[in-house]
Amino acid sequence: MQDLYNESFDNLMKVISMIDSQEECRKFFEDLCTIKELQDMAQRFETAVLLDKGLSYSKISQQVGVSTATITRVNRCLSYGSGGYENAIMIYKGEKK
Repeated sequence: MQDLYNESFDNLMKVISMIDSQEECRKFFEDLCTIKELQDMAQRFETAVLLDKGLSYSKISQQVGVSTATITRVNRCLSYGSGGYENAIMIYKGEKK
């Protein structure tokens, strides 16, 4: 991931963190990403939320429509990643502002 961190990446993260509303965020991401990229990101986040709830891989795969390889990758990030999913899940559940 270190290859990803540069001034352009930092600028993108800065502007994302400064977006004020869900609607502004939606518009920005619609312009920034392809439909497939947005779908993939939404599925990965939904997968993380369901893993956090303790659902099985098979239930998640059926419910979200992702492969077990994707579920495994998300689970690995939950277990060994930088904490981004955990933080986002806490925000989503209203446990952090």
